[in-house]
Order: sequence, then C-alpha cells, then structure tokens
Amino acid sequence: MIATILFCVSIVTFSQFGLFYWRAMILSVSALPVSDRLRVAARITAKVIGSHDFGAILSTYDLVPDLRGSGGSFRAVRTYYAVVEKLGRMIPATAKWCESEMTSCSRYAAVLVDQHLERNLACAAQMRGM
Repeated sequence: MIATILFCVSIVTFSQFGLFYWRAMILSVSALPVSDRLRVAARITAKVIGSHDFGAILSTYDLVPDLRGSGGSFRAVRTYYAVVEKLGRMIPATAKWCESEMTSCSRYAAVLVDQHLERNLACAAQMRGM
C-alpha cells in the first residue's frame, strides 16, 4: 500500500517537473528574435507577435515545404495553446495568465518557423550551387 502511494506521488511529481521544464524551454526559445521575413510570410503587421498570431504562424509553417526531412508538427504546443485558450475563456480570473502563455506559444512557434525558413533558404542556396 505504501509503495503504491509512493509510486503515485513520484509519478505526479515527475510529471509536474516535466511540465515545468517544458514550459521553461518554451519561454527560453520564445525570447529569441524573429525576423521580418516571417512577419511578412505570416502577414503579421504588428512589431510584436501576440497570442492572436498563433494560427497565422502555423498556417505559414504548413505552407512551407521542409527541405531537410521531417520537422515537428507543433502538436504539443498546439494542444497546450488550445487548453490554455479554453481555460482562459472558462475561468476569467486566469485570462491574463492565459494570454501571456498563449503569447509565449505564439513566439515559440514563430521562432521555430523562422528557423525552418532559414534552413530552407540555406538548403535551396546549397542546391543552386550544385
């Protein structure tokens, strides 16, 4: 009985640590700069990427072919964004926190799509050189 309780507590603690670590990684990547090339491709007119730009960024990613193999599908970030968005609508007291989390998700996706575009440009330039 005690072993089962310890096991369950360990699983919950490990899951919580994993979620916090994953969020910290998203926040560190989202702090990187985003080029104007992505803003133009995603038709983002604002200088700062906001939470409402998430769909446009992912649409841009879906339109750009991947010249270097398979890339991520942003499945985890899409799910997290959707959960936080629904949480913000259901519980108005968390709306400000949810908005900042959704902005972080948008910036994270923007940085990764920008890196994706950069890799594609480098690959295309390399192919032209052959």
